[in-house]
Amino acid sequence: NLMRNNRLYRLLETNPLVIPLILIALVIFFGGIGVYLAEHKHQGANITNLGDAFWWAIETVTTVGYGDYTPITLVGRVIAVLVMFSGIGMVLTLVGITSQRRIKKRTDRMTGSNRMD
Repeated sequence: NLMRNNRLYRLLETNPLVIPLILIALVIFFGGIGVYLAEHKHQGANITNLGDAFWWAIETVTTVGYGDYTPITLVGRVIAVLVMFSGIGMVLTLVGITSQRRIKKRTDRMTGSNRMD
């Protein structure tokens, strides 16, 4: 099988957290830029530079949401909803992958199997 010889496939097989972490980085990057573009020129906006926008994206995707920066435009709020749901989904994905690997290691240890499927 050509996929098994591929370095990327082997990397992803041994490090399943790579894809969710890349997706989180992309959501932060594009969410931050999107909310910056939607907000920075509007009067009363508190997301007026890229640093604030990326900080907002990080705290939103991680579901912390301090509330120090909030979008005020409709487009900014739609982006916020997408970043929130993406963050929730990625956190659940990371928890699921981590749990699955821990359970697999325990099961392998208990049965004496060293296979990684």
